[in-house]
Amino acid sequence: MKEEFILSKDLETELELKGVSRRDFLKYCTATAALFGLSEFEFTAGIARAMETASKKPPVIWLEGQDCAGCTIAFTQILNPPASSIILDTISLRYHETVMAAAGHFAEKAYEETLKKGGYVLIVEGSVPSADDRYCMIGGRPFRKILEEAAAKAGAIIAVGACATYGGIPAATPTKGIGLDKALPKKTVINIPTCPVHPDRLAGTILYYLATGKVPELDKFGRPLMYYRELIHDNCRRRGHFNAGEFLTDWNDPKQKEWCMIQKGCKGPLTHADCPIRRWNDGINFCIDCGSVCNGCAEPGFYAQMTPLYTAEAETLKKIYAQNEKPDKENT
Repeated sequence: MKEEFILSKDLETELELKGVSRRDFLKYCTATAALFGLSEFEFTAGIARAMETASKKPPVIWLEGQDCAGCTIAFTQILNPPASSIILDTISLRYHETVMAAAGHFAEKAYEETLKKGGYVLIVEGSVPSADDRYCMIGGRPFRKILEEAAAKAGAIIAVGACATYGGIPAATPTKGIGLDKALPKKTVINIPTCPVHPDRLAGTILYYLATGKVPELDKFGRPLMYYRELIHDNCRRRGHFNAGEFLTDWNDPKQKEWCMIQKGCKGPLTHADCPIRRWNDGINFCIDCGSVCNGCAEPGFYAQMTPLYTAEAETLKKIYAQNEKPDKENT
């Protein structure tokens, strides 16, 4: 017989005030537990405890280095499911330069007080300049030093977006931006790449940490396996055309509209992410389905090794061709 979790009256009341039914909450927890490979009962109990003891939850410090704030924008646009927003409401976001109401000395005071207590979740967006600290200064201080200071007492460190994880676009500029894998070599960092970060992946990783108190299983590049286990190529709806040797060569030919775009620079065969399944904009679309190639932004080689993005001349494409020899009708 299936064990059913009973919500406390206080929690049910809180959910009701937020417009979330008990059924919707449990449904969301069930789906998330399955993704994490956890017991539905244990996960729901963990999340319920996290919500009921919100005041005891670790605070969050969100730092921004060399970035465009795209990950912040993506994360603040979470709409569905509403239950995830309720759970994230239990996290105390103490410091975030872009979204916090405080500014100047008041903002820095909040940062310093949180720093002293330690045990917080540190989220980092943007890369760290390795060429010269002066490329990224915040309040007159090098971002690198602020990062090292914040990482020292963090309970968990999460790098979000291509720039913070492996350097991203800044890595290909004179600043020689690096990700947290190189900036904090002695620390365990959870990397959640793509440009920008997918809000579901960040929310899910935080949920896992709240429910279990542990870091999720990571691959060799520090990415949560629950989101980065499979290749985009394996779940791409154009895969059948790849197998049939039908490759887009002329953007203006209506016949080729749905064909495989590997000859136009698609990096899907070497990119690990669940984009074709999870999709973006509340599950509506993702790069390949809207007619763009996969740029490989979930991989450590993005951006430098993926350029040029829209031709088959990139170093990464040479590896894809080497693995498959030359795409033709015999490749199945």
